[in-house]
Amino acid sequence: MLSIRRSRKHILLITVFLLILSTFLFGCTNETKQESDSKQKQKDTLTFAWPRDIGEMNPHVYNPSQLFAQSMVYESLVSYQDGGELKPQLAESWDISKDGKEYTFHLRQGVKFSDGTSFNADIVKKNFDAILKNVALHSWLRFIPKIDQTKVIDKHTFQLTLTEPYYATIQELAVVRPVRFLGEAGFPKNGDTSKGIEKSVGTGPWVLDEYKADEYATFKRNENYWGELPKVKKIKVKIIPDAETRVLAFEKGDLDLIYGEGVISLDTFKQLESTGNYETSVSEPVATRQLVMNTKKEQLSDVRVRQALQYGFNKQAMVDGITSGLEDKADYILPTNFPYTSNIKAQPIDYDVEKAKALLDEAGWKLPKGKNVREKDGKLLEVELMYDSAESIQKAMAETLQAEWAALGVKLNIVGVELPVQVQRFKGNDFDLNFFSNYGAPYDPHIFVNVVGSEGFGFKEAISSYPKKEELLQQIADVLKSTDEKERQKLYSSILTSLQEQGSIVPISYVKKVAVYQKNVSNFTFPANRDEHPFTGISIE
Repeated sequence: MLSIRRSRKHILLITVFLLILSTFLFGCTNETKQESDSKQKQKDTLTFAWPRDIGEMNPHVYNPSQLFAQSMVYESLVSYQDGGELKPQLAESWDISKDGKEYTFHLRQGVKFSDGTSFNADIVKKNFDAILKNVALHSWLRFIPKIDQTKVIDKHTFQLTLTEPYYATIQELAVVRPVRFLGEAGFPKNGDTSKGIEKSVGTGPWVLDEYKADEYATFKRNENYWGELPKVKKIKVKIIPDAETRVLAFEKGDLDLIYGEGVISLDTFKQLESTGNYETSVSEPVATRQLVMNTKKEQLSDVRVRQALQYGFNKQAMVDGITSGLEDKADYILPTNFPYTSNIKAQPIDYDVEKAKALLDEAGWKLPKGKNVREKDGKLLEVELMYDSAESIQKAMAETLQAEWAALGVKLNIVGVELPVQVQRFKGNDFDLNFFSNYGAPYDPHIFVNVVGSEGFGFKEAISSYPKKEELLQQIADVLKSTDEKERQKLYSSILTSLQEQGSIVPISYVKKVAVYQKNVSNFTFPANRDEHPFTGISIE
């Protein structure tokens, strides 16, 4: 009897042991599976921060919709690539009539919107017609007010007719907004997308999956995308307005990537780079930081004064010191990696204090004995430089110019204003000197010269004392209509050379994008289009 009891007790102990062992093994297996799932999820999801909410994701409107996000979901007929090359995207090819007015697009077949509906000529026309309901809103793109007719030729052929030739039409079709294509399900009943859309339905590589205003947005990969599928399955955008908070989140490992212009200070970028703990990248020039001198102001009306001010500051030292060497000193008013900008004949102005003083003397601005400011006809050589008070680089550059020009006998007053005030004063010609940055790819050089030659932007008034102003303005009008490539190159060379030689638009430095990313992130590249997203080729190890 005792033996039986012991046997039962032994069996019970073995059973309990096996139960404990199986529970332990199951727990280990489950933990291992969870760890594996977590690692896989990390590989599948790229997390980065942005200072503002992504906006309503409407392809046909502007702020607050964010350009990078719009470019993830919506696509254009053509894409802008390195060196200004325009390549097929939703259009496989196009034909342009000899008179430069008629554009016929042969659309890519087999393309689906993210909801499975077909991309075709009818939906292309519907998108164009929605944009043309609000021409005034989009007239900054010069080709839009010139559209005379939109026409469906057949299911995969769409035709656009202009009232006059405009060579930059194809290039302007590559911009992120407003000419990108919304699927049928996204249109409101009245077809007017300027007041909002039903939902974001595009042909792009990403689909908006989850969204919480001012907190985050998650985009999932469009598995039915017609082009190259992105390497990661999800992009999570965390909305973090404060730059320091973004950096702390990145250092904690909560972010895989910080990317863009001005998302962190250049000093912080250099600091993160110096640790060796992260990967960093700096783009090719995306724009030129410029100083605009208003020639309508008496003190700046003489080209010798404008040239003296350029000779009178050490541009290289200023750029190196203020941008931590990340930006390059700009010799030309537009980066030379843009179309038609590699043949500017203007001679860059180097630092030469004695040359600056001699030019000022020659222009009649003398420095009276015992005084610090030059005078002419009883007037002081005193000017004001306006800068964006929220832009630390502009402020530092303004202070540097103030100190260096004081040594020439020029009194520079600097005033920081909010960006809307800066823009309004510039447009209203209410300034002496002002900072400006051109628009970048794919907008330039045609948008830049158009702005220079148009009323209400500030430039046309600022160059009013140019000796051959009317000839310059005629060249700007001609280059935008030109259908001859050689003539166009010749005109651009003349226009950009003249603008630079007259000294009203002073190139300071070439603006660049920066990126900092974790060591397990690979294949990061900057897009050629300044406003496009950079996510398609990225991998996470």
